[in-house]
Amino acid sequence: MSKSREYLMFVGRAVQNPSKVGAVLPTSEHVARAVADVVPSHGPSTVLELGPGTGALSDPIRERVAPGSRHLAVEIDPQLVRYLNRTKPWLEVIHGDASDLRKLLADAGVDRVDAVISSIPWTLLPGDKQRELLHEAAAVMTPGGVFTTVTYLTTLWRAQTKEFIGALDDTFDEVFPRSAVWRNVPPARVYACRRPKG
Repeated sequence: MSKSREYLMFVGRAVQNPSKVGAVLPTSEHVARAVADVVPSHGPSTVLELGPGTGALSDPIRERVAPGSRHLAVEIDPQLVRYLNRTKPWLEVIHGDASDLRKLLADAGVDRVDAVISSIPWTLLPGDKQRELLHEAAAVMTPGGVFTTVTYLTTLWRAQTKEFIGALDDTFDEVFPRSAVWRNVPPARVYACRRPKG
């Protein structure tokens, strides 16, 4: 499917669900590449996307994972689930809320994942919901796993963003903000987090 159709789908869902879509356009290929860099590339692994939307991050992740890997995605929007099933049939799409992550993965025959890639719009969520979702993600990671997410530089001043960064620090022993990605609308920052705390 063409990029223009992907954009139209994304913008349509953003207009219809402004409380669930945190950006005005799909994530750029520059952010997608920066996110995919943390995905294991040697040996089979299990990679999970949270809130994949139209799948802007999915193709670079797919290009990086080794043969024999599983690539799953949990999406709450039923229309986007149908879109992903139609346009990315190789992606294992699970319709559900990431609050139920452990159950959703157990139903798919997965207990641990090597990488969690999140496109959830954190700044639209209250602090307790942020922490609930981070707890679920941390609970399914392997000891050497990585949690990666994207925030937008234009929201750094917002209370929800500050709260989210604090929640990352409380959830993971290592929170590594990578370089800003300016070639994105809006400019973005990728975080790579490891070693969930207790």
